Amino acid sequence: MLVYFLRHAESEANARDVLAGRLDYPLSPRGRADAEAVALAFSPAHPVDAIISSPLRRARQTAEPFARIFRLPLEVNEALIEQDMGVFAGKTYAEAEADPAYERDKSRRWGWVPPGGESYSAIANRLRPFFARLDERRESRIVVVTHAVTLRLILALLRDILPAYPTTLARNAEIFETDYAGIGRKHDITSHYYGADIEAKA
Repeated sequence: MLVYFLRHAESEANARDVLAGRLDYPLSPRGRADAEAVALAFSPAHPVDAIISSPLRRARQTAEPFARIFRLPLEVNEALIEQDMGVFAGKTYAEAEADPAYERDKSRRWGWVPPGGESYSAIANRLRPFFARLDERRESRIVVVTHAVTLRLILALLRDILPAYPTTLARNAEIFETDYAGIGRKHDITSHYYGADIEAKA
């Protein structure tokens, strides 16, 4: 099974340098254009049988051009939602980083819980059942659209390195391809990138 894990295109929160968490920001105008362009660039060489998205609008808006081009229904899965950032949701990065309760060290967030929010450990736990159901699917090529932090934990699961995880983030609209063989195995992962760089901070 080939699975393509995609971070959503630029959102209004990304454009404003805001920690979105689960707040339902839409794509920015640039993000909407990039989502269309990435789907068009990706589709000729990568046939797809199913498309699954986080329920948040910025992810669904990124997935919709893929669903239209491939003429497939868009499935929504709650497990793919972004990290609950608790009290930091909606704050700018500068505001969050000025708060002593915010963990600025990206390598120390496995057990850190933003006040009122969700740890990386909790994200990994909610992703495991998603992968268990992925094992049961019959499609051979699937696009999965999610978010920066959730994708960070997905890549760690695929590489079988937890509780370690990548400290860099996927770029907006970056796609990670893997020949999926089940959690607990180390997967080779290939990046496809068609968009313009912006700084990833979460």
